[in-house]
Amino acid sequence: MIKAALHKNEEERMKSLESYAILDTLSETEFDNLTFLAAQICDTPISLVTFIDNDRQWFKSRIGLDVFQTPRDYAFCTHAINKPNDVFIVPDSREDERFFDNPVVIGEPNVVFYAGVPLVTEKGLPLGTLCVIDQVPRELTPNQIISLKALANQTLKLLELRLNKMELESTMGKLRKKNVELEKFAQIAAHDLKSPLNNITGLTDFFVESYGEAFDQEGKEILNMIKTSSIKLKEMIDSLLLYSKSDTNLLHSKTAVNLQELKQDLTDLFAFSINCSIALQSKLDFITINKTAIEQILINLIANALKYNDKETAKIEIEVLEEENFYRFSVKDNGYGIAEEHHERIFQLFEVLSANDRFGEKGNGIGLATVKKIVESLHGIIYVESELGVGSKFVFTIKK
Repeated sequence: MIKAALHKNEEERMKSLESYAILDTLSETEFDNLTFLAAQICDTPISLVTFIDNDRQWFKSRIGLDVFQTPRDYAFCTHAINKPNDVFIVPDSREDERFFDNPVVIGEPNVVFYAGVPLVTEKGLPLGTLCVIDQVPRELTPNQIISLKALANQTLKLLELRLNKMELESTMGKLRKKNVELEKFAQIAAHDLKSPLNNITGLTDFFVESYGEAFDQEGKEILNMIKTSSIKLKEMIDSLLLYSKSDTNLLHSKTAVNLQELKQDLTDLFAFSINCSIALQSKLDFITINKTAIEQILINLIANALKYNDKETAKIEIEVLEEENFYRFSVKDNGYGIAEEHHERIFQLFEVLSANDRFGEKGNGIGLATVKKIVESLHGIIYVESELGVGSKFVFTIKK
């Protein structure tokens, strides 16, 4: 018996094999189907998917054989992997000096005929074989060889698919862990945000009660707007925390939203930003939608329109239409406008087109990316129509 030499890149080959985490795993129907087909096509009693470990040949799938592994030194497959580009065929092992006295030839399972196709990775590293075995001498027809190669190729693809699935599950696990960490962070951040908001609300009440008589009607209205905005922001933080736990909540947690009240809330929120007007056009009085989601979308779009506006008066026009299965919204402004080549880019996270906004501050590239994420979570789409120097119109849909 002549033992096969170690593969020329044995250390790298073993690292590659270990990366697939395939050794000593349970049987899988997909692999068993391939060995069954190989045995049927080649008309042999034994067919195997083998992997060559440090000191053994281990069988991931086996037809016609009871054992799970054999010593590496006895394995015909160790010879096969040293010729990864060929089909390794032994017509009659009893007449081959490499195998005639091999224990698996002179004893069970009495390997006489062997044909194995190496399972070779994209880096050219053979991990094992798909092989067929018989206890009598024989040859394979050209069509049988072609079929065996095709099945070996499918075996390798199945192995790659299995690895991709494992990597995906690992990534999903890490993402779930990150989401838990982000949720905890959000809760802490929300608590830290709500504390000063509560102080603003309380101090505003105290200010009105103690010094209210010293202010004229306009002053009192300003103080009430401060209080209203603080309460609104606190409610939004609470709602966003609730909905951040599951995107499905955005679809299913719907209420009847009064459009005129929504428009007034937005007007009050931006009343002291710059000189601006917000108009709403719609034949609808109410829409059934997730209130927090639509507020967050419109606030981001309006804030963006105001920041990047060079007109003396910023004009915002909101339109709401009802289609059969969705609502269609548009938010039109009279700002800078956006060049056509940037229409997709602006929705990418951390992408900022202008160096500074009208207030001299640099944007963070989060607002429009957030809008896109919310819209898509609501099974909608968003796009922009724009002309430089004239303004932009953001159009988005939300499933009813």
